[in-house]
Amino acid sequence: MSRDRQYSFTACLLAGVAAIALPAAAVHAQDAQTQTTEETVERADRIVVTGSRIARPEVATSAPLSVIDQQALTDRGFVQAGQALNDATSITPSVPQTAYSGGSSGGGQQYPSLFGLGAGRTLTLVNGRRTVATANGIGDPVVDTNSVPTGLLSRVEIVQGGGAAVYGSGAIAGVVNYVLRDDFEGVQIDAQTGISSRDDYPVHSLRLTAGRNFFDGRANLAANFEWSRSEPLLASARPETERARLLVANPADTGPSDGIPSLREIFDAHFWSFNANGVLFFPPAPITTAFITADGTPYPEGGVPLQMGPDGMPIAYNPGELAGVPFASGGDGLRYDELGALYSGVERRNINVIGHYDFDNGVRLSTELLWSHTQGEDARAGRPSNTILNPAASGAGAIQFDRSNPFLSADAVAALSAAYPAFGAGAPIFISKMWNDLLHDDSAFTTTEVYRALAALDGAVEFGNRDYDWSVSISHGRADGNTRSWGVWQTRFNNAIDAVLDSSGNIVCAINNDGDPATDDPACAPLNPFGEGNVSQEARDYINTVFGETYTNTQTNFLATFGGTAFRLPAGDLAFVAAYEYRYEEAEFVPRQANLLGLGRQGIPTASESGSYDTHEYSLEVLVPLIGGATSMPLVEDLEFSGVYRRVEHSIAGGENVWDAGLRWTVTSDFVLRASRSRNFRAPNLNQLFAPVQTANSSVGIDPCDFRYIDSGPNPSVRRANCEAEWAANPGYEALPSFQNSSTNFQTALVTTSGNAELRNELSDTTTYGFIFEPSFVPGLTIIADRVEVDLTDGLSVFGPAQFLAVCYDSSTQSQDFCSGFTRDATGQVVAANSSTVNAGRVHFRGEVYNINYDVPLDAVFSGDVGQLNLNLEATHVSRLETSVTGFDLSRTDGTVAQPDWVARLDAHYTRGPVRLTYTLNYLPEVLRQEGSNIENDPNPVVGNNFRHNVSGQFQVNERFSVRGGVNNLTDERPSYPTLDYGEIIGRYYFVGIRANL
Repeated sequence: MSRDRQYSFTACLLAGVAAIALPAAAVHAQDAQTQTTEETVERADRIVVTGSRIARPEVATSAPLSVIDQQALTDRGFVQAGQALNDATSITPSVPQTAYSGGSSGGGQQYPSLFGLGAGRTLTLVNGRRTVATANGIGDPVVDTNSVPTGLLSRVEIVQGGGAAVYGSGAIAGVVNYVLRDDFEGVQIDAQTGISSRDDYPVHSLRLTAGRNFFDGRANLAANFEWSRSEPLLASARPETERARLLVANPADTGPSDGIPSLREIFDAHFWSFNANGVLFFPPAPITTAFITADGTPYPEGGVPLQMGPDGMPIAYNPGELAGVPFASGGDGLRYDELGALYSGVERRNINVIGHYDFDNGVRLSTELLWSHTQGEDARAGRPSNTILNPAASGAGAIQFDRSNPFLSADAVAALSAAYPAFGAGAPIFISKMWNDLLHDDSAFTTTEVYRALAALDGAVEFGNRDYDWSVSISHGRADGNTRSWGVWQTRFNNAIDAVLDSSGNIVCAINNDGDPATDDPACAPLNPFGEGNVSQEARDYINTVFGETYTNTQTNFLATFGGTAFRLPAGDLAFVAAYEYRYEEAEFVPRQANLLGLGRQGIPTASESGSYDTHEYSLEVLVPLIGGATSMPLVEDLEFSGVYRRVEHSIAGGENVWDAGLRWTVTSDFVLRASRSRNFRAPNLNQLFAPVQTANSSVGIDPCDFRYIDSGPNPSVRRANCEAEWAANPGYEALPSFQNSSTNFQTALVTTSGNAELRNELSDTTTYGFIFEPSFVPGLTIIADRVEVDLTDGLSVFGPAQFLAVCYDSSTQSQDFCSGFTRDATGQVVAANSSTVNAGRVHFRGEVYNINYDVPLDAVFSGDVGQLNLNLEATHVSRLETSVTGFDLSRTDGTVAQPDWVARLDAHYTRGPVRLTYTLNYLPEVLRQEGSNIENDPNPVVGNNFRHNVSGQFQVNERFSVRGGVNNLTDERPSYPTLDYGEIIGRYYFVGIRANL
């Protein structure tokens, strides 16, 4: 999309609101806002808003802040907070969904990521305090939105840009703060159910919240229990994935400027080299000509390939229209869309207790208690395979058999011998298959259980005729997680697949018939690989074992603050807050026994990991009124400076100084300017620092010298020259014009991963500036716009094989530090490589966030009680998002599917008496499918725009009962072609709910 079109879109948004607002300029607006901005969140005497610890008489900050309230979840039928966050235009949606068919849909956990900078760069708080991380104990300290208690949720405040000076590590892109209610009274039961228009993906929820005031209102205790469950959604359930679309090399392409894409689409994609029955091959011919055919005539010269049928007899096999290795269009191979699910199923249970007691001396004792249990189900986590594509060393290579295999009938041996005479003479045949019937279950489960307890004391003291606020709190949290899935015990698989006849004519495992008692295994049951559905239960029980991991995160956090007003300035009191925070984090990662012992296909053990660190953090925040009150002047009603300094002492990463400085200038009562500049940081996590050395077979990603990629990259001429020089020095390598690295797509290289104890903190500089416009001549209208700029250096980046290869060949001066990160064999194939984390990344973000809110004065147009109408438009514009893992090859993703240049949402809320109606429009613009997409390299370089319409209604039956219902994606808008996630793949979705206040 052109820049002119981008700014035209902005103009249209502003003009649309103005067209509604201006005719009613003289009318005073009603209060009716459910999803708002920081200027209208709360009008209490003194409040603390996210991004600061100073209590203020109004919600006034120098940095952008947006708010989602609890009513927004009800209006849209959301059952957990993450769904509402996904609707925020500045947050990259996080859903338990695979981006493409054939991939895992994950464990169901969701983590907010502001501006697409990564979940690890968005800090999550509960009531302004840190909470224990719920992700894998050695990864980024991120918090699953499933654990947030929606029944007691008052609002979600989102700071857009920075926050580390106030809250510490991780607040680079911003902060998400869940603010809970502390005054709930009564008993409320809420139930909801929903289902798609295709009668799938049901979601059910039940919530019970009870609270009571005690001691004449000085105390309150509230508890919330909630449960929700969503079922998995398989790839075959939607036409976008059921059509099994893939991109493959286009033989019609003649060059880089012929207007013909180098790639072409195929549909009904299959893996032609294997299926569930087992495709038959003979060695060692090239794979595409190595099919065993019915009459021995080579394929594709007229021979009909063979597969094993369910009855153990060879039958005809249609490989489809081959489109290179390993895909074909059509045929009898395994369908591509059978490999993955679209959405994981998620079940969550939360219990949250929150309470406080106000003593006579003004001290408040408060507590928060949380228990959360979440289980995600990835319904197609992975089925084992033994295919001709995999090397034997991987444990997943094709299965070799000869005529003596006892599962072959005489007729089968005869048919195979006729097709391949060498087989009759004792030569082997290979069977290549995906096992649909080998595992007890091909689902994977991720379970997380979170415990958190917090106690706090807050109070005020008077000294020198001034009041000072103080607060101390201590919290302890623990997250226990585990993953589990059935997998193949490789040694037992090898035992079972090697079957023979014993002296009585019974089929037995060869190890039990070799005359050596030392190798016997009485539990071994022979495995029949021929056809689908022939695996015995005994063999399945013998081969299956549980793989996965367990992890534990613990966090202890102590926070003490002291603040108030230090002295009087001409424009007002100088306010301050001093804070000390101590944090202890510990994580432990323990693989399950099968992983520890290396029982899997590659036979490589997984090591345990554990570690801990603590931090001592000191901060001082000030709010300095420069002009105001008696010192006001024309065009400067108020001018205030805010500043924060924080010193962090990290027991592993060392010390860091971060700061934040801001200005807020009230030009008139209608117009406010604001700006901020901050230094923020993120500390390396325990895995990045101390991951043990482990080696496993893996793919290496893109090899720059592969003929498919040699003329691309940031410096194509440099890349080609470096590759040509190395090939000239190694004449035994495969010819460069046709060189294709097999480890690009297949797990044929040994990759050694390890931690890096020399890591430093990653740093970012963030700048924001914008305005707030509340025109007195249009009461009820608020327009807010802010620019956000983030420049990150020393980014914590995973430096894997692809990165070592890229830096080596794309650098004018090749460095041995990078070129030694991988090893080629005598033919040029990459056979070994390293992977670790380094401080090499860079990020440059430029964007704006807009919010236009208008309470429409209907009573100015219509007489009588006609209700209240609120319109809210939120939009985020990303003008630049550049990232680099290596530090020099910046990749720009703004204006692509990964990061659209515009994301917008329009909300309309109408209330009259017991009726509440809501309409929401979600907009995504036309974008490139990926960076650099054009007709030369992509048959669909442009992805069309996407509009989703959502409607809901709520009716208050009486004081106790209300009912609601709605339709999300009313027009059943599909994801923009050819993506699965640019839009909503679930489709039209209905929900109904009921709420009872007892």
